[in-house]
Amino acid sequence: MRRTNTFEVVPMSETDEELLRRVMDATASLWNELTYERRQQFFDGETVWETEDYRKRYIGVLGSASAQQAIRKNDQAWKGFFDSDEPDKGLPGYWGNEDGGRELRWYGRNDQYTIQWGDRSRLEIPVGKDLKDEYGLSGRLRLEVRGEPRWDGKQCQLEIQYDEQRGQFRANQPVEVADSHPRLGTPVADESAALDIGANNLVACTTTTGEQYLYAGRDQFERFRSTTQEIARLQSKLRDGRYTSKRIRRLYRQRTKRRDHMQDALTRDLMQRLHEQGVSTVYVGALTDILETHWSVESNAKTHNFWAFGAFIDRLETTAEEFGIGVVERSEAWTSQECPQCGSTERTTRHRDTLTCECGFEGHADLVASKTFLQRQTTVARPMARPVRYEWNDHEWSGMSHPHERSKVARTNPQVAPVGEGANARRDPTGGIPRL
Repeated sequence: MRRTNTFEVVPMSETDEELLRRVMDATASLWNELTYERRQQFFDGETVWETEDYRKRYIGVLGSASAQQAIRKNDQAWKGFFDSDEPDKGLPGYWGNEDGGRELRWYGRNDQYTIQWGDRSRLEIPVGKDLKDEYGLSGRLRLEVRGEPRWDGKQCQLEIQYDEQRGQFRANQPVEVADSHPRLGTPVADESAALDIGANNLVACTTTTGEQYLYAGRDQFERFRSTTQEIARLQSKLRDGRYTSKRIRRLYRQRTKRRDHMQDALTRDLMQRLHEQGVSTVYVGALTDILETHWSVESNAKTHNFWAFGAFIDRLETTAEEFGIGVVERSEAWTSQECPQCGSTERTTRHRDTLTCECGFEGHADLVASKTFLQRQTTVARPMARPVRYEWNDHEWSGMSHPHERSKVARTNPQVAPVGEGANARRDPTGGIPRL
């Protein structure tokens, strides 16, 4: 099986950083030029596989093998486009442009780079002869590595990206490990947890150890929605025949990166906490239950666009496996409307984050749902501790105590009340032609 080590890459001097940026920018330039030629061929009804030899053009900066890796990555993108069952997936796009800035990336074949782990971990990558001569580099470019490998196995293709939000160079190193490879930190107990997944509160979690966690998401969705509305506004101003612009593509990239970064951090933060509690099994609601419960247009936008439920579950399962935690999908139908005090689903009212019942119960709707969901799967004998609410600050999740009950609010619709609205912007089917 294949697993991925993620770590930070740090140039050891300003000159090294400039050199690294030159290499990564050249990779993006190669990608853009090749993508542009193939798009033009596609629009003209010609084959996209017969192109100029971009390896020769970039060999002096990237070296032959690195240039070839970028070309193979582009090949994979186009093969994925032709093999896709989704007609609106869109053509492979550009990695930024010269005016607005390219997306800095670099790909290295498994035998092109070396990593030495230890007190002074180092990464070495190749550089083209022209750049080596320009910078007086005698060998490969040496970079500092910050982080520890989670998986030990045969190294595969290395990818380095520049994370604009963090201001860091980040590397992903897939490794092939045996199926019998010991998982990271197998839980010391056999506890369970259940997750209620939404958009206003991204995850509400209850464990059999009596812990409850709440990851807030309303601010993140509002930011996502604001960006979506700006994309729609810019698209409405495009001249006929145009579907995108440099600004629109940049907003799409920023929106996706912010969401993915937040979700990656959430899954790792949550699994670390559950591992410490001895949780070995996590129950999540099936996607069909999510769609049936949250039926409105705005909630559907949250589920598919902002939350990307399927992609999140994949992240959750991959991260959980690192900690030896299993993820099981089960039906969670009616858990968000069931009163834990009298069991009724008809006498309850949900308004925003509060669930009330005619029997007198009042509590946090998502936390109640996660507890009810967990009780359907296993026995919860321990009393619940004070819940902890986590807020996202674009870098990490920080927590604070959260009360079990909320003050009463005016009742509105007795059904589960959707909040927020989503703006469904048109997809970019063709892209634009930026300066490459």
